[in-house]
Amino acid sequence: MKKIVETIGFLVFIQGVGGLLFEWTGWFRLWTVVRHIDFLGDRGIFVNIVLVVTGVAVMVAADAIKT
Repeated sequence: MKKIVETIGFLVFIQGVGGLLFEWTGWFRLWTVVRHIDFLGDRGIFVNIVLVVTGVAVMVAADAIKT
């Protein structure tokens, strides 16, 4: 269970970093999920920062899970 939570946290973190790279440089156009969600509109940078922080928090919280 701990590995699954760490993997989910890592994927969320990578989505946030990839989204920030897309917003700032235009790279990873097809790889980011936030860009494809219409109702987020022009809040892409904020949502990607939240994804980065959430991913880090989930990875840190995974250490509290007992095996």
